[in-house]
Formats: sequence, structure tokens, C-alpha cells
Amino acid sequence: MTDKKSEQQLIAVHDDAVRDFERIQSALRDERLQNLQDRRFYSIAGAQWEGPLGDQFENKPKFEVNKIHLAVIRIINEYRNNRVDVEFVSKDGSGSDKFADACASLLRADEQDSCAEEAYDNGFEEAVGGGFGAWRLRNTYEDEEDDENDHQRIIIEPIFDADSSVFFDLDAKRQDKSDAKRCYVISSMTVEDYKDTYDDDPATWPKSIHQKQFDWHTQDLVYVCEHYRIEDVPETIHIFQGLDGTEKRVKDSDFENDESLKETLAATGFRQIRERKIKRKRVHKYILSGAKILEDCGIIAGRNIPIVPVYGKRWFVDSVERCMGHVRLSKDAQRLKNMQLSKLGEISALSSIEKPIFTPEQISSHQNMWADDNIENYPYLLINPLIDGNGNTTAVGPVAYTKAPDIPAAMAALLQLTEQDMQDLLGNQQAGEQLMPNVSGKAVELIQGKLDMQTFIYISNFAKAKKRTGEIWLSMAKDIYVEPGRKMKGVGAQSQVSQIQLNKPIAGEDGEINYENDFDSADMDVSVSVGPSSESKRQSTVQKLTGMMNITQDPETLQILSSMAMMNMDGEGVSDVRDYFRKKLLRQGAIKPTNEEAQELAQEQQNTPQDPNDLFLRASAEQAAAAAKKSQADTLLAVAKSKESEAKTVETLAGVDIAHRDQILKTVQALGDHAQSGGEMPQQSPAQAVSDRPL
Repeated sequence: MTDKKSEQQLIAVHDDAVRDFERIQSALRDERLQNLQDRRFYSIAGAQWEGPLGDQFENKPKFEVNKIHLAVIRIINEYRNNRVDVEFVSKDGSGSDKFADACASLLRADEQDSCAEEAYDNGFEEAVGGGFGAWRLRNTYEDEEDDENDHQRIIIEPIFDADSSVFFDLDAKRQDKSDAKRCYVISSMTVEDYKDTYDDDPATWPKSIHQKQFDWHTQDLVYVCEHYRIEDVPETIHIFQGLDGTEKRVKDSDFENDESLKETLAATGFRQIRERKIKRKRVHKYILSGAKILEDCGIIAGRNIPIVPVYGKRWFVDSVERCMGHVRLSKDAQRLKNMQLSKLGEISALSSIEKPIFTPEQISSHQNMWADDNIENYPYLLINPLIDGNGNTTAVGPVAYTKAPDIPAAMAALLQLTEQDMQDLLGNQQAGEQLMPNVSGKAVELIQGKLDMQTFIYISNFAKAKKRTGEIWLSMAKDIYVEPGRKMKGVGAQSQVSQIQLNKPIAGEDGEINYENDFDSADMDVSVSVGPSSESKRQSTVQKLTGMMNITQDPETLQILSSMAMMNMDGEGVSDVRDYFRKKLLRQGAIKPTNEEAQELAQEQQNTPQDPNDLFLRASAEQAAAAAKKSQADTLLAVAKSKESEAKTVETLAGVDIAHRDQILKTVQALGDHAQSGGEMPQQSPAQAVSDRPL
């Protein structure tokens, strides 16, 4: 992306950048200088005597017993054993889990290809030692030597001496600097490299934070500055609605890139229903020297300044950002210990034995014998007696003896106090590293956990920096990873390599064509997880699995546990064995397959010939099921016929009741007619009497 400025605009940008940088550097100079001194204090031999203390011990022994270095290394090792991993989560929590895993795999692949661990390790070490570290993200061509390959990848690079070379604008208050509008990154070059790169006379950038006056030799360097500036660009979002009610958002830039887009939307039934004015952020990058802008890099990928800061401990006091690492509070105790040990060494070196003191007359003609005694080891030594004026001997032995100075009692007590103070300030790491007899493993874990809590703030602040890394990476990926059908390498959480295809067309459930791994529609949140490294996780998993095998007797469970233990084994030549047991667990349904593994399993099921016994048993089962269905149908038919017979019987009985009622009415009518005529009743036959009785 390019948005070049005119010559006059570049001059104005340079002047404004120089003024802004000098204001930032002046406000942070004292604090950042302390960060630099802290890093030198624990990492450079002789740096613990820099300053006025070294001047007082000029021409005297200056010993260093650097205990701070070991404390810093312990924290660094703790971090390297508990790597921080970036995870992506869809904002609405629906339908994007697969794409979130793909994003995480692509980020791990970019980290692996660009050796990002070097950047992370350097940033964390500078944050722990001095209080401030940083790294950068940058897009570059996937293959620099192939002029036909326009594909780009994102790389993560270290920034060295971040405390004296990385500055954000003073209005940025967030720890991850997501609210920063400007950023300056200073890098050093030799004079020859500067001339070869820019073909210009050296004009160094004004950098005033350094500690070179105590070094024996310094290079002739030129400083250049990377300047990142956030620009707000007004933009209109056009909202179109389709025939089915779906909405589509189109930016002005989309119309500029595709002149036929408006006609295409109209032809497919979309009509504009509203507009929305927004301000879109973009990042402009410049390369500056002390005299001018060396290069206008234009608009870079992403919507964020691609510089990630990491802090040891951080706070604001008097509206100034302040930070420090694990060194600063222990520097005075370390200096005091060095001073005491140096003085003690000086005292012990003054005299190893008592030396006799003679007059010149006593040692005359015997001085060579005394001088060579420590070499020749004579059985005895001779001196001349002292003779008074009368010729009498007045003294035979030495006049006196030299004596080594006594160690002051206060120094011995102060040495013990200094040692205890350093242990308290540095976290008393010795207590957790020693293996004590007759102490349970649970107690050791509690001790180690207590020590970890003393240094957890560094891991926590580093996790915030990794989260910011994921946000910047995702923003850049939306601009870079846009080629339809592009196949890229992905790295899983267990270091397994996979292939990811961008904008892969797939058929949806409703028959419409959707696109998988489409960064243009990526709407993700970034989270981080802190835990042991992959190697430590595997070792712990194997131990837990082997322990669980002792408490179960189920053969199937034992088989699954043993397969999982083998799958997590580390060692030379065991990768094929791990793959075998993973496939075994996949076929057992014990673990969830990836997309590629699911396709392989489906292909295997299609290509595998069926067992004749399975076919026979399946046919027998189908025959038995058919017979059962026929028997059920016959039963239902018999029940239906029974119901039909019952219905006919009810109908017959109903007819009988109606006939009986009609017969009674006829009989009553006949009796009435006979009474009126005075005749006798007609006689009923026995059969009629029986048939006329009510049922």
C-alpha cells in the first residue's frame, strides 16, 4: 500500500517528528537511563563498579560476586519453560471455531519461520533485567528471490536495546500502547553500511540515552529512526440489502477497486438502504535521519503500529511512565557485598605471615639468606647480635614483628546481613532449588509455587504483550492473506504441520457457496494461555497417564492410556511411533480428528473391503427385523378385524333394542283398541312372549 507525500510535506513531517521525539526523549530520559544501567549491572563484567563507587576504589581490588545475574536467569528459565500461546476466539462465539484454529496455526507458522522466539526471549530478558523490552512485526515477501511470487508473510523481529531505542507518544497510557498515535524506533548502523544503503552523507538521529563512557571501545555508529504515524481517514460505509433481507457493507475503497461492483449489486437484487460515516485508521511509515526523511514507506499493512512493548513492572507516577525489572532494588545490596568482599580480600592479601623487623646491623651480610628462605627452606636463619659501646651484646632477636590487620567485627556482621537482604530482595530462590531430605513432594511443590508467585508479574505482563502481538498480526493478516486458493503452512498446538487453504469455496447447507478461511470476514478476539512448554507438558502427561494405569483394570481403558502415553513420548526416532498411536486412537474414537484426518478416515472406510462375516450378520439382522415388522403388521390386522366385529355386534344390539321398543308400542296400542271395543286381548304365542322380553 502506498500513499506518498510531496517534498514539502516530507520536510514538514521530519521537522515535526524531530521536535516530538526530543520532547518524548527528554521526559523519559532519566527513567530509561536507569533501565539501561540495570541491564548493564547484571550482564556486563565490571559494570557493578561503574560510577562514583568505582572512583573510590581506584587502584584497589574490585571483586564481583554477581548474584543478581543468577536470579534473573532463573526468571528467564521459568518463562522459557512456560511459554505463552496466542489463541483466537470469535466475537459472537458462533461458527468460527474452525477458522480460529486456522488463525492460531498460521500465527505459529509465522513465528516458526521468522524465528520469533529470539524476539520474544530478547524482549522478555530486557524487561526482566531493565524493565522494558520490545519487538516488531513486519510483512515481507514469502520468497525474496522469486520475482513472480507476490505472496507475503508476516515476520516477528527483535528490537535490541529497546529501553534506549523505542519511544511512544506521551499521550499513550495503555500498557500495550494500543492507544498510541506515534512511535519511534532507533537502530544503529555503521558509517559504511549507512552510505551503501542510502547513498547519502551520515546524519545521525539525536539519541541521548547511552552509557558508553565506561566502555573501553565504542564503534563509530550512525542512528536512523523508523517513524510510525497513525492517520485517521474519513470513509463512508454503504449498507445494501438483498431480496432475502441480508445486508452487505461496502466501503468507498471497494468501489474504487472494482468499478463494476455497483452494477453487480444492482443485478443481484441489492439496493442501498443507508450510509454510515466512519474514521478508518491506517499506519504511515517513514525512515528518518537527523537531516531528512530517507524513505517514505507509505501505508503499511494493518491498522495498528506494529511495535509491541513488554514491561517488567510498570506504573505512572507524576504523569511519567516508570518501569523497572528485577535488578534495581538489589543493586545497593550487591554493591555493598562487592565492596565488603573486596575490602576483605585486600586485608587478607596484606600479609600471610608475621615478618620480623631488624636493624641494619642485625641483617648485614645475611640478607640474601633471609630473602631466599621461602625458596631454599633453610633449617635455620642467622642474624648479627647488637653490640653496645662497651662491646657487650644488647639484643639477639628481632626488634618487632609486622602483623596482619584484624577483620572488624562490624564487617563480619554486615556480610551476613547483606547476604540475607539479597536473598529477600531477589526472591530467596535458593530455598526452592535445594532438594531437602525427608520433605514430601507436596511440600516441595508448595515452596516452588510460592517462589513462582514472586516472579509471576513478569509472566503476566509478557502475556499482555503476546495478546497485543496477536491483535496486530490479525490486523495485518486481513490485508496480506487475501489470495483466493492460496495454500499456507499451519503449525498446531502440538507442533503438527498442516496445510491451510485461504478463501476455500465450500457448499453450505442451503446450497449456497461459502468461503472457508476468509480473513476479510474475520471478526476475532485474542486471548492468551500461560502454561508449560510442549516438552514439559508431554513429560507431565506421560507421568500422569502411567500413574492412571495403576488404578484401572479395564483392558480398553488401559489400551487407550498406553496409546496416549506413547503418543506423548519424546526422543529421537519416536515421531513415527507417535503418529501410529495417534491413528490408533483416532480409529478408536478416543480423540477428535482434524479436518484432514477426518477425510482420511472417511476415505479408508470407503476403500476398505467388507468382512463376509459382517455382511452375513448384517443380512441376518435385517431379515430378523423384517420378520418382526411382518409379525407386528399381522397383529395390527387381527386387532383391526376384532374391532370391526365388535362394532358390528354393537350395531346389532342397537337394532334389537329398537325392535323391542316398536313391539311394545304396538302392543299398548292394541290393548287400547281392544278396551274401547270391549273385546278380549289377543293371545301371544310362547315364542312371541320370549322374543318380546327385554334383553
